[in-house]
Amino acid sequence: MSAVVGSIHQDEILTGEAVALDVQPLGLMMRALGAVIDMLIGYAIIIGAFAALFASGVDASVFAIIQISVIVLAFVVVPTAVETITRGRSVGKLVVGGRIVRSDGGTTGFRHAFIRALIGVLEIYMTFGGLAFLVGAFTPRSQRLGDLVSGAYCERTRTPQVPEHVLVLPPALTGWAQLADAGRLPVRLSRRITQFLAQSANLMPGARARIAQELAAEAAQWVSPVPPVDAETFLRAVAVVRREREARALDIQSERVNTLLGSVR
Repeated sequence: MSAVVGSIHQDEILTGEAVALDVQPLGLMMRALGAVIDMLIGYAIIIGAFAALFASGVDASVFAIIQISVIVLAFVVVPTAVETITRGRSVGKLVVGGRIVRSDGGTTGFRHAFIRALIGVLEIYMTFGGLAFLVGAFTPRSQRLGDLVSGAYCERTRTPQVPEHVLVLPPALTGWAQLADAGRLPVRLSRRITQFLAQSANLMPGARARIAQELAAEAAQWVSPVPPVDAETFLRAVAVVRREREARALDIQSERVNTLLGSVR
């Protein structure tokens, strides 16, 4: 018995059911921007607390204790609480569109948030983000030291919307489509035509025309009659005809299955 081995990309997560999930980690620069925002919030908490303490005239011996408590609160307690409650989000991550998740793609908890916040005191606040940026630059998912220790990384939550690509039959070829024989087109050639039509708008004019001519020359051997139009219009018409006829064949097959099931019942 032969085993089928599939390659897993570094941006894919293999679940317990052996399903590869395509997840995109947040880039290093976006992570740095989010960290700067969170760092400024932490510093703002400390400055505001110290200003209130100075204004209240607290005794010097008590001020030292409160000072340490404020630093721990701003740098460890608040980030841990925020990430735990929001399940991996913070103000900076909301701005840049990121979320902290486990290495297997699951939701993080208190342990992950606490470890990240604790180590973040060193690599973010004490080094002004320099250590975190240096470590993130040499890890595949832009993970900082706290991420590596806690077993987490920052997942991208905002993905660009994929434009819907709908092929439409040119009106001048409506009559041709009713008589054309394009059902015997090889699967590989059909796939290449579909990929070309989906990406043709991004190609240079010269390459676009050349590839269209090559594909049209191959498709012309399997299509009869060949309409007197340019190569790309011909390919578009062939793709539409094949799509509609395959959809019609699936509908007919579904109707037959339903009829058989109805007769058995």
